[in-house]
Amino acid sequence: MQRVLVTGASGFVGRSLCAALLESGYLVRTALRDATSMSPPGTHPVIVGNVAGDTNWQIALEGADYIIHLAARVHVLGSNAGDDNNLYLETNSRGTDALARAAARAGVRRFIFLSSVKVNGEQTQGRRFTAIDEPAPQDAYGRSKWLGEQAVLAVARSSQMGAVVVRPPLVYGPGVRANFLTLLRWVDRGWPLPFGAIENARSLVSIWNLTDLLVRALQHPEAVGRTWMVSDDLDLSTPDLIRMIGRAMERRVALIPVPAAVLRAAGMLTGRMTAVEKLTSSLVVDITQTRGLLDWNPPFSVEESIARTVRSYRESRGT
Repeated sequence: MQRVLVTGASGFVGRSLCAALLESGYLVRTALRDATSMSPPGTHPVIVGNVAGDTNWQIALEGADYIIHLAARVHVLGSNAGDDNNLYLETNSRGTDALARAAARAGVRRFIFLSSVKVNGEQTQGRRFTAIDEPAPQDAYGRSKWLGEQAVLAVARSSQMGAVVVRPPLVYGPGVRANFLTLLRWVDRGWPLPFGAIENARSLVSIWNLTDLLVRALQHPEAVGRTWMVSDDLDLSTPDLIRMIGRAMERRVALIPVPAAVLRAAGMLTGRMTAVEKLTSSLVVDITQTRGLLDWNPPFSVEESIARTVRSYRESRGT
């Protein structure tokens, strides 16, 4: 039976991925930060500490056929920009490089790196992001992911290990946080929302569709040596997303047509410009190559994925 090492297994994507791997018949080993981290049921945990340039991966890699590297530093609270930059680089760049090198020495066959659409940039205007675009990361996190991609692909070129890079847009599902969770709460409370005039388009990917692609990439011969975009294959405007959440919740949605410029001005005044930009701007990706070369289609529709997410949200609230 083939063994997969999963980093970041106790996180949002990791829990769903481990379940999908077990269902597909893999033995799953998880690399955990410490004894307090919860390894998903049915998996075999190994404590490795923080992902960094000096992490010892020897025990975790023993007998591993594949790696899916999810662990990343996404957001740091209470620190300055310089500290954030260093921490992103240590985990997402140097840590990824060290793991890739150790994996190649250990004879791992394939290394899948979960990157981010932020390597492409923050917004699209007139055309979709593709895997062959010139990278244009706008923040420390995006730059660190781009460096991590380059490290994995460089190690693969100089070894027998195959490398796969996947760049998802916003991922949602049970346990989702940030803007998506905020929208769930707003709709659930029945608040009027000022997004009726927004005419943007956003690509999203449900956790079920993302994990399905990651499992596909473990074995598909075309996956190696490439970067792949992924989405639910249906782009939504912010008003459409809110309406879809409302239908799933059986809540009446009131959308007030406030111009995007007014929302952005309010965002600047309240210090929430980043959140407002994501709710009013466009970011769409092209998955034509992913669908064609990997013979892959998202197994779950947007409607079904949002309904599942809403059910989980309500269960977590006891409603």
